[in-house]
Amino acid sequence: MALGYLRGLDVVGVFGGSGFYSFFDEFEEMEIETPYGASSAPVALGEIEGRKVAFMPRHGARHELPPAQVPYRANVWAMREVGVTRLLGPAACGSLRAELARGDFVICDQFVDRTSGRADTYHEGPETTHVSAAEPFCADLRRLLVECAAKLGIALHEGGTVVVVQGPRFSTRAESQWFAAMGWDVVNMTAYTEASLARELELCYANVSIVTDYDAGVDGGDPVSADEVVRGFGESLDRLRALLHAAIPRIGPQPNDVCATALRGARL
Repeated sequence: MALGYLRGLDVVGVFGGSGFYSFFDEFEEMEIETPYGASSAPVALGEIEGRKVAFMPRHGARHELPPAQVPYRANVWAMREVGVTRLLGPAACGSLRAELARGDFVICDQFVDRTSGRADTYHEGPETTHVSAAEPFCADLRRLLVECAAKLGIALHEGGTVVVVQGPRFSTRAESQWFAAMGWDVVNMTAYTEASLARELELCYANVSIVTDYDAGVDGGDPVSADEVVRGFGESLDRLRALLHAAIPRIGPQPNDVCATALRGARL
């Protein structure tokens, strides 16, 4: 399948998180060359109810890439190269509030970046570019996800702030208490970087945070473990797939919104 065939078709992109390594029964894989090296995995191209979809497991096919080593720039660039204009980024997260229960979905509307040292911009000069991140997640995609989750009876929270940490370690109790005291809702290790890079390429991006645990024992229990995260995500995977299969056919062409016009007036 030639790239020229896909460009301009408003392909929907999906990044797979921990435990979410495949999406289609029938698909074609494409290795995409990018200026930023290889992506985490080839792009899998398939269809859902006639809508073209591109899928990539962000951590690699065998989860060989820790959060800070994910080649985010290559991943988002590769998605754009196969025609993606609208991008969904489901991910496991830890809850910072007792009322956000294990298995709940959170459609975040804000992020706080606590990462360091990541290659997290396409604009390194010589032309200086400042892209606004005031509303970092696509409002149109978020609305659609909320509507579809309600119809499916999925426990979902509309809005929330995800604090994105460097990883691969989990939070200390002091950090977790600080995050909660700041009023932030969930914590993960990937949402900031993907959302920011998608905005720089004028792509729509929405995060679906899937609560797998309580961060550093927020509920008074034991601290989170990697096994708990993978188990929790796996228990929610069927509901995530159902949500994506319901939402993707309803995703329209990219509107002329803040995502699509992010570079307008951004360059000095």
